[in-house]
Amino acid sequence: MNLIIFLSFLLAKPPHPPTIPDSRIDTYRTVGDTELKVWIIGESDPKEPKPAIIFFFGGGWKTGTPKQFEPQARHFAERGMLCLLADYRVETRQQVLPVECVKDAKACLAWTRENAQQLGIIPDQIACAGGSAGGHLAGATGTLPGLGSEERPNALLLFNPALLLSDLGKWKMGDFGRERKLGIPAIDLSPAHHVGPHTPPTLILHGTKDKIVPFFTAQAFEDAMKKAKRPCKLVAYEGQGHGFFNRGEPYQKTLAKADQFLTQLGWLKPVTSQ
Repeated sequence: MNLIIFLSFLLAKPPHPPTIPDSRIDTYRTVGDTELKVWIIGESDPKEPKPAIIFFFGGGWKTGTPKQFEPQARHFAERGMLCLLADYRVETRQQVLPVECVKDAKACLAWTRENAQQLGIIPDQIACAGGSAGGHLAGATGTLPGLGSEERPNALLLFNPALLLSDLGKWKMGDFGRERKLGIPAIDLSPAHHVGPHTPPTLILHGTKDKIVPFFTAQAFEDAMKKAKRPCKLVAYEGQGHGFFNRGEPYQKTLAKADQFLTQLGWLKPVTSQ
């Protein structure tokens, strides 16, 4: 069943580059002939800087579109944030391995912080967010050393993210730990192995019946965060599979949890009942 779902996802390739109405487009990195873009949603005023979120799409490091998180971005833009929908290189378009995807994500965070003033962003209120492989990239920005940058986000907002790529203590990968072509050893690209004092407050939203990225991998990351005495909340969605947060009631519930998380950080004003 895993393979059928995964292949179906790969075959349903969305248009690239995407069309995202009412957004501003900028280039955060150029690699060879590839210009990597961000689509920025939200009102920007350098005189009144705002918190920001960078969203990284899912797609197994193979495919995907920055448009995936457009609904969440529009919600948080309405709540007073600046939202960046980031493109990055993937296997089907640029023939790269996951390590290059991580380098792009780190470069995007570094570019955002470097340009925070002109973008109208509060430089110490930048979150990285993403789902599946995009959740891995977001998690990598908050954990992995090197790979082009040591910049860290100030929060992580992760949807069924791939956070464990190799055995870690009691957490054994089993069949899920089959050999992957990542570009570097799996342990060096595994966020759970690199949690430390530098890792920001994290929210993980994960389905318990996820057959693509098993729920226990999120538990392993939460366990590593607890051992490092770092703030981390894992919210389990009983019976939900991979990508559950993209649609229907789970979309609304995960969006509400994400909003609550950012409100508790003091980045958003509490929603007042009318």
